[in-house]
Amino acid sequence: MKKSPVVHFEMPYKNPKRVSKFYSSVFGWEMNDAGADMGNYVVAYTAEVDKNRMVKTPGTINGGFYKWSAKSKEPSVVISVDDIKVSIAAVKKAGGKILGKPQEIPGIGMWVSFRDSEGNRVSILQASPR
Repeated sequence: MKKSPVVHFEMPYKNPKRVSKFYSSVFGWEMNDAGADMGNYVVAYTAEVDKNRMVKTPGTINGGFYKWSAKSKEPSVVISVDDIKVSIAAVKKAGGKILGKPQEIPGIGMWVSFRDSEGNRVSILQASPR
C-alpha cells in the first residue's frame, strides 16, 4: 500500500492576532490571515514555499489555525490522499467517522475531517491537479 504523508497541521485559536504574534515571535513563522471568505483561517508558514505554496524543503510542513469552538477545539494533522472518495470509504470501513461533507478549498483541493478509531480528529486532503 502506498504511504500517505502528513502535509499540514491545524490548531484552534481564540484570538487570531494573539496566536499570530506568539508563533511569529517565538518561532519566526510567517502568519497570514486568510480573511472572512476563508473563515478567518490563519495560515502558518513554518518553511519556505515555492510559487505554488508548496514547501521547498522535503520533510517540512506548513499549517494553520482555525477559530476555536466547542465542536472544533483540538489540533489535527492533514494527510494527503490520492482519492478522497476511496479514503472516506476506507476510514468508514476501519471504524472511523467522517465529520461532515468534503469541501473544496479553492486552489488547494478537496478536504474533510474524520475521527479515527481512537477518537482523534484528523483530516484528509486530495490536492487539486497542478
